[in-house]
Amino acid sequence: MLIVGGLVLLTGSLHLIPALGKSLEQLAKWLGAFQGIIGIIAIIVGILAIASLAGIVLIILGLILAVSILSALPGIGKSIAKFVKFLGAFQTIIGIIALIFGILELL
Repeated sequence: MLIVGGLVLLTGSLHLIPALGKSLEQLAKWLGAFQGIIGIIAIIVGILAIASLAGIVLIILGLILAVSILSALPGIGKSIAKFVKFLGAFQTIIGIIALIFGILELL
């Protein structure tokens, strides 16, 4: 989930990677169509792994990706949207961190 979410967050920056950039950009754009679903799954997996740093990164990543779904929740939707708007300023950094944690989890 960390790798998939990280790729979606880095959609606008992946073309800068030599050799793999264009292919990764196309994959990230395709995955972007499922952004809300990926976000909800990332939140759920993050809650299950909350004791680890990767779980916290997953929750933050999931909030950013699922903001369109979560903002529709009555009562807390507006608060979540404000928080995610703040986090959106760090989207590239969070995407890089998610990719690093995802690659480290594979090793």
